[in-house]
Amino acid sequence: MVGFVRDFRKRRTLFVAVGSSFLLFFYAKFVLGYVSRCFILDVGVKSLGLSFSYTTEMVQDFFKSRDRGQLFCYREFLKIWDIIFAFIYTLMYVSWSTYFFRNRPLLLLVPVLAMLADWAENYTETLMLNAYLKATPLSETLISLGSSINSVKLSLSMLAFLIILIGIMASVFRKFSIQSIFER
Repeated sequence: MVGFVRDFRKRRTLFVAVGSSFLLFFYAKFVLGYVSRCFILDVGVKSLGLSFSYTTEMVQDFFKSRDRGQLFCYREFLKIWDIIFAFIYTLMYVSWSTYFFRNRPLLLLVPVLAMLADWAENYTETLMLNAYLKATPLSETLISLGSSINSVKLSLSMLAFLIILIGIMASVFRKFSIQSIFER
């Protein structure tokens, strides 16, 4: 039992990383997939946050192609479900980055900043949606800000993924380099 506890402490970061990866998969598949059904259409942009950037026309088309019920659903999605999703993917990115790069805590800023950008983007999208629902003109400045934040979020997410990929490649390289030393 003592050996198990010692081994768990030694590998807890790996357990959290693997667990958060499974959590992210199940949350995306079963929760986000379910709650987004009320606003996703078969054609066009499924969610503004999934576009690398968006224009005023894209935002207007996104809102116009949905009825009020779908727009209220989208607002709830932005305020609740997407916030949780950002937290879960940040937990996953942080735990994998910690596992591969224990001595590089600054790398953890990348996924945390991606999460903060995601939350800021959700806030700007909610402001745009509220303006649209009140039948007031959409602010070009707000749309540009939301699009810019979205681009930053996706860039930081890709960078966090790249950091993890480099960690995997470095681990594989170390394993094969160590094995080749012992095989000589």
